[in-house]
Amino acid sequence: MRFPRRRALRPGLRTRLIAAFLLVAAISAVTTAALTYQSARSAILKQAQDQAIEQFREQIGTEYFALPTSTAALQNACRTLARAGKPHPWFVFAEYGTLRASSTNRPTSTVITDELRRRTHANAHGSFQRVIQDGTPYLTIGMPVMFDSFTDQRSGVYLYAVMDLTTEGVTIQAMVTAAKNGALPALAIAVVPALLAARSVLRPVRDLRRAASSMGKGRLDTRIEVKGSDELADLAWTFNESAEELERSVEELQKAEARARRFASDVSHELRTPLAGMLAVTEVLDEDADGLDPDTARAVRLISAETGKLATLVEDLMEISRFDAKAAELNADEVDVGETIRKTLQRRHWQDRVVTQLPDGVRATIDPRRFDIVVANLVGNALRHGSEPVTVRLRPGAGDGPLVVEVADRGPGIDAAVLPHIFDRFFKADAARTRSAGSGLGLAITLENVRLHGGTVRAANGPEGGAVFTVELPAGVLGDAPVEAAR
Repeated sequence: MRFPRRRALRPGLRTRLIAAFLLVAAISAVTTAALTYQSARSAILKQAQDQAIEQFREQIGTEYFALPTSTAALQNACRTLARAGKPHPWFVFAEYGTLRASSTNRPTSTVITDELRRRTHANAHGSFQRVIQDGTPYLTIGMPVMFDSFTDQRSGVYLYAVMDLTTEGVTIQAMVTAAKNGALPALAIAVVPALLAARSVLRPVRDLRRAASSMGKGRLDTRIEVKGSDELADLAWTFNESAEELERSVEELQKAEARARRFASDVSHELRTPLAGMLAVTEVLDEDADGLDPDTARAVRLISAETGKLATLVEDLMEISRFDAKAAELNADEVDVGETIRKTLQRRHWQDRVVTQLPDGVRATIDPRRFDIVVANLVGNALRHGSEPVTVRLRPGAGDGPLVVEVADRGPGIDAAVLPHIFDRFFKADAARTRSAGSGLGLAITLENVRLHGGTVRAANGPEGGAVFTVELPAGVLGDAPVEAAR
């Protein structure tokens, strides 16, 4: 049975291994870059934030506020604090009741949120918040001015610093760009270990495929070199052990088959001599059977018929043995094929039971004796198992085409389950036809003779019923060819 070749619907294992390796490398690179980015971003922003808060707190502690104060006093204080902003400059805003002042030309800032104000009013140590406005990141710090830090006595003045974090943002963006630029070279470098890993994995797989293909072609001594001690090495060990067991089993089967064939050949040879004597005796008894009483005559004729069948079986077994031993020879000669078929039918007195379509002048180089066996077996099989009329057709090959001989009957045909086995030795399709009295070797011998001519023989059912056996012989060409069974 031939299995259809599977279409390549998926990428090869090598491609999938490399893709998986690169995917893992990409995920690892992205994950590492993301974690590094998060950590570095937090560290950069926290450092700038802590430094600014601490500096702003210290500057407020050195500043003097006289209460009640005025807008001008608050503005002077804001400008003083703004000048002290290092390393990043900041803008300072002050709130005291309804008074508003800043170090800029605007008394208030939209960057300072109500949430920051609420938290600054609630916390004596102040609060901070990072805000992004119009794409620009800012750090906003809120600090209450205290009369006494030990008693948390507040003056009512609240100062806010707004610091631009663009420099830190540029640093963070540079890190992102560096991570992106480093990812592609990293993936390119990862291709090298991916190829090496794929090669190390696929080498034993390729070895296994080649070994399996070699065993499929009949080389049962195929083995795989085992390297390493991983799962693939275990697979190679298992394959080698299975191959050894299979080779041992096949050798035992071949020896048993050879013994069986030799036994059949030896038995056939040994039976030939006593059968010759028995046949001579049965011929004499047949001649005198009419003078015997009815019961004795019936027994004599039964013995004669069964002895004839036994002689036919022995001859068939000897013929099969010669094919098995490769001792069968082809003595080819150029003959008139139609005339050869007519002689086959006449020798067996079948000419009145068989319809022939044999054009004159069809010549071919064949072995007349073996071709006679082929035609006789097929016609005899049709007469025994089919229904008359049996038709024998001869069709000459067109150009270099094969010579075709077709034998058809009008019987019940061949069951579909029987067709693949019709040329097997000792096979009888009793379920579809009347019980056979033959040896079960006739069609097998036919097959071997056709193969010896380099031709083919196939069995099928005709469109109007009945079995059809078709023999195709390449004129003048010798060699082995396959057998076919079809509907």
